[in-house]
Amino acid sequence: MAAGNVTVLVGTTKGAFLLKGGADRSGWDVSGPFCDGWPINHLAGDPETGTIWAGGGGDWQGAGVWRSEDGGDTWQVTRLTKGTMDDWAAKDPDFAAMIGWQDTPMPYGDSFSQVWSLCHSHGTLYAGTKPARLLKSLDGGATFETVEALTDHPSAKDWNPGGAGLVLHTIVPDPGNSKKLWIGISAAGVFATEDGGQSFERRNRLSNASACSGHGHPAGPRDGELGHCVHNMMRAPGSSDLLYQQNHHGVWRSGDGGRSWEDITQGLPSHFGFPVRVHPRDPDTLWTLPLNGDSIGRFPPDAAAAVWRSRDGGKSWQPLRDGLPQKGCFFTVLRQAMAGDSRDPAGVYFGTNSGSVFASLDEGDTWTEIARHLPTVLAVEVLEH
Repeated sequence: MAAGNVTVLVGTTKGAFLLKGGADRSGWDVSGPFCDGWPINHLAGDPETGTIWAGGGGDWQGAGVWRSEDGGDTWQVTRLTKGTMDDWAAKDPDFAAMIGWQDTPMPYGDSFSQVWSLCHSHGTLYAGTKPARLLKSLDGGATFETVEALTDHPSAKDWNPGGAGLVLHTIVPDPGNSKKLWIGISAAGVFATEDGGQSFERRNRLSNASACSGHGHPAGPRDGELGHCVHNMMRAPGSSDLLYQQNHHGVWRSGDGGRSWEDITQGLPSHFGFPVRVHPRDPDTLWTLPLNGDSIGRFPPDAAAAVWRSRDGGKSWQPLRDGLPQKGCFFTVLRQAMAGDSRDPAGVYFGTNSGSVFASLDEGDTWTEIARHLPTVLAVEVLEH
């Protein structure tokens, strides 16, 4: 079967962009911005239909999910909460007419301000919001309902916001089991369901709790639990429940679906970073992009960019720098801004807060800048179709 086209989906502070590289992943064509310039925190695509979803919003627009069924040519939005523009329009008929506003009640009122994450799996579209709640749609994003078991979790009253607020930013499905799902919330940690969302279990326990207890960092391991400020998480391919995560205080591995976690940070230049990416076929190959620390700039150590790769499940790490800036590099790569394709060799992609998107078509050995001068990149995903 011939390889399909590769489209890199990019969410920014000023709308969504599509980078189309065709079947040979070259000659990247940039189109956008889409979604009326809304801040787009995350995107998802369906490889079977080519449908693209973009989630975002903010205090001005309220929260919503955009949908395109024609490769990005046209978009429709499902608004979920109201924003400041609704308050203005309700008081100013001229402004309401200018923006085409209609006095339509939002299904969630003003209960959250943004959609932060999207995931399409087993025919269901999931959305994570700020403040943290999990929504699901069974009609392709036209309507949503709240997954109440997570909202009503006994620990919810103790969830604390991270630096960006209390956000549900990571949704990890099991491609072989529609009832299994993992959730990452900053700063509440990892939650998992194995009954289709009827119940959730909090999974933050350290495998080496005795060695790590008493750590003083507010987001680090303490009292036998993993730091609750998880930044990004991904499931490895295969039948086992192997998970990797980057959190506020290191990179971690779980071989039991998150029931216990092992620190695999040793060998990396810092504990702090945002994204993690796992190989589409090899469960022991993963990539991450360390930053120098949460309070000293959040840029690559020594201002020299490198993606770090492990081929042995985190036992050792190798810096990959070819094609990346090695002097005066102060960009940040955010938690949802690294993605990959399923080609052989696998492609890896990341976006920066300085508006660049880099691609490696050889699993990180070499890198090429495929877009520049975009707005701040918040998310990168890949659609193969």
